[in-house]
Amino acid sequence: MHKRVSRAAVGVVCAAMAVAVCLTAQDGPAPGGRRGGRGGGFNAVAGRTTGDPAEIARGKTLYGVQCTGCHGADLRGGDMGGPNLLRSQLILSDVNGENILPILQNGRPAQGMPSFASNSESDRKAIAAYLRSIAASIGRQGMPPEVGVPAGSILVGDAKAGQAYFDSKCAACHSISGDLKGIATRINDPKVLQDTWVGGGRGGRRGAEPEAASPRRTVTATVTLPSGQVNGKVIQADDFSISLELEDGTIRSFRRDGAEPKVDLHDPMQVHRELLTGYTDKQMHDVTAYLATLK
Repeated sequence: MHKRVSRAAVGVVCAAMAVAVCLTAQDGPAPGGRRGGRGGGFNAVAGRTTGDPAEIARGKTLYGVQCTGCHGADLRGGDMGGPNLLRSQLILSDVNGENILPILQNGRPAQGMPSFASNSESDRKAIAAYLRSIAASIGRQGMPPEVGVPAGSILVGDAKAGQAYFDSKCAACHSISGDLKGIATRINDPKVLQDTWVGGGRGGRRGAEPEAASPRRTVTATVTLPSGQVNGKVIQADDFSISLELEDGTIRSFRRDGAEPKVDLHDPMQVHRELLTGYTDKQMHDVTAYLATLK
């Protein structure tokens, strides 16, 4: 995986972990696996429980916000160059986070994988549980399985409370008569609806907003040089260089030496990532219940 933006914008364009090892040839877990853990399933291949469904669901949401840019919504690899996590032997062999968590905690700087030490430990464990659950339920090589979350466990919130939260936290940028008009008709699966709004519009399935559909997703930057400022869409950025696509389609790259030149990143998704760390389960269910009324 290649790091594409500095730590200030890392949640949009890179995350989870960078491990790209070939998947061993096998048909996946045997049907009818035993139950284990707090309601988790048993992976017959790796011999481990997949985890608590609530933790897996939270990990999926975190992955959707922080990881899909590099690793893709289906874990096969994203537009920003991250590896296919379905082929990661470290994930396949992880039992309880012993392989995944150190990578999330420390990163892999040589491979462009940043540290996610700024995330809470519970968030890192949730991401690990989600990745482990995917590895545990692969049906055949290369097929990204789904993590099942019953719809009835999603639409359990208070729609009026959800509207109040929306009005106070979301209405400044989103409108029920504008970008969210008819969202419950466009996205009629409650699980996808919740994943989509929590992830800032990227639900990763049919009905969710296409990756390139909204300019709200575009990370831009201003590079200040002695000759003036250069503005453009971020194509690649790390501590040593940054590449921008200018308005006329040309690409310009700049070497970075510490604070020179000055680079100001403009990340429209920053607010969503800041809110993500503060959502309670009740708030998530309440807002989802409210959005489900917007037919």
